Parts: sequence; structure tokens; C-alpha cells
Amino acid sequence: MNKILRWFMLAIEIETLKRSIKVAVIVGTILMLINHGDILLYGDIEVHHLLKIVLTYLVPYLVSTYSSVESKLNH
Repeated sequence: MNKILRWFMLAIEIETLKRSIKVAVIVGTILMLINHGDILLYGDIEVHHLLKIVLTYLVPYLVSTYSSVESKLNH
């Protein structure tokens, strides 16, 4: 199987998805509160803040997915 295809197949396995979502929710929430808590508290949310908040959750998701897949490939 093509290496890239195998990588993506592992990335969408249910175990990988569950783990990555869990990490994104926990770590993303902590980071979001640290970085954007004041904006949420005062209700000064604008569109560019929402994009940053989405990225705040996306980064830990991608890092967790990458780590999980690479671990599976190396075993």
C-alpha cells in the first residue's frame, strides 16, 4: 500500500480519531481559556477571534493524530 495512503488510513481509524478528539478538547480548551478567555468573558468576539479559537483546537488534534500514526507505523 502506498505510504501516504497507509498514513491517512491510520489517521482515520476510530481509535486514532477518539484519542485525537479527546486531546483536542482537553488541551484546546485549556489553551483557548489562556489565550482567549478575556475576549469570551467580555463578549468582544469577532470573526478573526473565532478563527483563532478553531486553530487553538485544531493544532492539538493534528499533533495528537500525527503522534499516534507515527507510533503505529514504527511498531
